[in-house]
Amino acid sequence: MPATIPAIVFIGGGPRTAGVLERIAANRPHVFAGPLQIHVVEPHIPGSGRIWRYDQDPGLLLNSMAADITMFTDESVDCAGPAAPGPGLAEWAAGVLDASIIDVPDFPQPLWKQLRTLTGTTFPTRQLQSQYLEWFFRRAARSLGRSVTVHRTTAVGITAPEGGGHDVALANGRTLHADIVVTALGHTDSKPDAVSAGFADFAARHGGYHAAPAYTTDVDYSPIGPGQDVIVAGMGLAFVDLLVLLMEGRGGRFQETNDGGLRYVPSGREPRLWAGSRRGVPYHSKISAVLRGQAPGPLQFFTAAVEALLEQHGELDFREHLWPLIAKEAGYYYYQELLTGSPERATMGWDSFAARYAGLDWYSGERADLVAAAVPDAGLHLDLERLDRPFAGLRFDGHQAVQDAVAEYIENDLALRDSPNHPETLALFLALLHVYMEVGRVVPAERLNARSQQLIHGWWHGFFSFVDSGPPPHRLREMLALHRAGLLQFLGPGLEVTLDEEGGTFRATSPHSGVSVSAQAVIEARLPSTSVARSLNPVLASLYESGLGSEQQLLTSDGIHSTGKLLVSPEHRLMGADSKPQPSLFGIGPGTSGWGAGAFARPNTNAAPFRENDALARTILGVARDTAAPPSGTISPEPAAVGKK
Repeated sequence: MPATIPAIVFIGGGPRTAGVLERIAANRPHVFAGPLQIHVVEPHIPGSGRIWRYDQDPGLLLNSMAADITMFTDESVDCAGPAAPGPGLAEWAAGVLDASIIDVPDFPQPLWKQLRTLTGTTFPTRQLQSQYLEWFFRRAARSLGRSVTVHRTTAVGITAPEGGGHDVALANGRTLHADIVVTALGHTDSKPDAVSAGFADFAARHGGYHAAPAYTTDVDYSPIGPGQDVIVAGMGLAFVDLLVLLMEGRGGRFQETNDGGLRYVPSGREPRLWAGSRRGVPYHSKISAVLRGQAPGPLQFFTAAVEALLEQHGELDFREHLWPLIAKEAGYYYYQELLTGSPERATMGWDSFAARYAGLDWYSGERADLVAAAVPDAGLHLDLERLDRPFAGLRFDGHQAVQDAVAEYIENDLALRDSPNHPETLALFLALLHVYMEVGRVVPAERLNARSQQLIHGWWHGFFSFVDSGPPPHRLREMLALHRAGLLQFLGPGLEVTLDEEGGTFRATSPHSGVSVSAQAVIEARLPSTSVARSLNPVLASLYESGLGSEQQLLTSDGIHSTGKLLVSPEHRLMGADSKPQPSLFGIGPGTSGWGAGAFARPNTNAAPFRENDALARTILGVARDTAAPPSGTISPEPAAVGKK
């Protein structure tokens, strides 16, 4: 009986799919070396996909330095499959320049200029990143032989025919029959929630402008006129991109001043932005300092303590069990660097401090007393709650007080993070990065109570992003320059946007200042919240409507809470409406309930997405092996080539 050649369909061809393909190639000799038919459905160029595509404003940057970007599963990754080292973005750029890497297209001159000026500390453009990701995809596809076919179209539905497997309908009219389907859709659009829908209706009735949550570069801002007042809700990374598009993107430019500062020279086409958010401040700047003290080493407390907690408790609570350990790890890294790298700021040696610190709870009075004795300057004490909500409990005396406070906050953030004088901020960055990855590795999601799963996807991810995933420091300098030019005003924390039906305008207020601003335009500067039930992606809608997929629901003390995410099992199998895992339907990426975030990562960090990619690849190969039921003997992979349709 001839063997069946398993057909695998990936829906979405961005960097996450590329990473899984690379892991499939690496694991084939160990799991299933038989032939495969792999289809990748992606309307954009595979590798970069929609979010990282080349066709974006050239001023848009990554919020990571080139040295901190890799797609390769290095030796640090704790996975069953073999490591496969390769060049990160910085090394890839150097290889392209010295012609040791030649399988790249003929780049336009602006990209060659970027390649020549790129260093490890450069924040690269998204256009340059797109080329690295596309190169990686081509490399991964070639390593799978003639197995890979790319379909430059959109998947519009998935059905389960009676004969088994799944049929994937494409927008071009074709249907792909699959033994295995993997959804790797990245960030997708959703129908507006009730608030956004209300804003859109209000703007339409009163001739105003409303931009719902969306990927910033896909929004049409042309209706916003020069000098127009615009309320902006959100001060995260989408806000940073918005400033690029509405300021430099409209012809303005930044100019260095004689005193080393920065000023903005407007074109006259810019609007005036009024920006606020829950915190009222932008994400923290990326850090330019280098560690001066002892190398921080592995995590000291979290892993062993969690293992013990899992033995003691049926369910864990994030606030009670995990957060104090996370805070303690952050403090250990932070004070180790402070005491060993800047001993002039301390009155106690590190060894003595560490010995006492190890036995204390983070929220104990003894720990606070130890820190006070060791570090006389209270301004250097790590206060994670103040870090999370810098203006908590404050009341501002009018609009100017808000302007002064937010500008001072940004200037202080730059002084701490973009100078060589405070490497303890880098130690904190590394601690949160390592523990963020470790939470996903050692804490089974099903062992967290529902409230904690809600916190993990909400507050914890948001706090980590606020501290560790901020913009390049020069973006904050530009923000201050725009503020001084009168084109950016700050609304403060606790932003509330309401509708003035009588005046036909949006109204923004902050309970911390009592100031109110009216405008005919509002922009919700953030990505849309994940929602399978409200998804505008036809495949997610198809999965939800058919019951092949479901939305994650959590029963909390406040009732049922939906995370909006596509529910997957620990093996990334889609959970159907019947609460049973689908044997051959898989989901991965930020829109799923799995742990891993991102698609590429910092080298040598045991990155969660790389661990997930490897585990999923091995699971897929196992299903493929069972599907093929090959005759005895090993079938070798075919020669390298990439098909394209």
